[in-house]
Amino acid sequence: MIDIEIIKRSDQAEGNFNNGEILEKKPVGFPQDGGKSRPYSNIFYWAHAWTNEKKSTIGLHPHQGFEICSFVLRGVINHYDTKQERWITLKEGDVQIIRSGSGISHSEEILEKSEIFQIWFDPDLSKSLSQDASYDDYKPEDFHLEKNEEFYKKTISGPGSKMKMDSEGIEIFEYQLSENKNVDIVQEKEYIYSYFLIEGCLRIDDKTMEKGDFFKVQSDEKVILESELASKIFVIKSPKKTGYVTYAEKRFL
Repeated sequence: MIDIEIIKRSDQAEGNFNNGEILEKKPVGFPQDGGKSRPYSNIFYWAHAWTNEKKSTIGLHPHQGFEICSFVLRGVINHYDTKQERWITLKEGDVQIIRSGSGISHSEEILEKSEIFQIWFDPDLSKSLSQDASYDDYKPEDFHLEKNEEFYKKTISGPGSKMKMDSEGIEIFEYQLSENKNVDIVQEKEYIYSYFLIEGCLRIDDKTMEKGDFFKVQSDEKVILESELASKIFVIKSPKKTGYVTYAEKRFL
């Protein structure tokens, strides 16, 4: 049986910074944001942010406990934090992880016509809050690639990747399919698979997904993604139940 929860782009929470210089859709928003999705598994927050014709900076602000990952989908961002005490440039395909631990502050400059995901993972705050903050960034060559006639698969976090995370059971992938191609993804019943369609149009279980749509799948069998247009899909595998009580469970349930 395949259980699919679909959150269309139009049903996702919205946000902005600096009077709309940075725009956001939130597949997983804070409870006060509105939208149809709330924290689940050890995924606490997921924002899809972009700029148009003007670069813009989010000023220095603090974090604690969470693992905060930024994925550069298009363009360039600059990052500063109180651990590195210098600006670092990240380009399309790069990924950064901030293990915010006992506390860190950071600032982001998103250049014009750039686009990112920023996702907060819960690594067990009862442990992470007592650890020093740390930072890593990764380049496209740090990720395992698999190619065949049907699809291209990049493992960002998981087997073959250099990216290391403290959050339990997280694996992150990106698939690219040409028009009218299929990919079978084996689903493990102990996990939730979260999909975001970055580009294109595809079908799953007779349902059509369009650019910007987000959907969660729980199943004990494989699912088949069928591309109607050339498509790029971002996927996170996360446990249905963690071995610890997450912040969201403590705070909101």
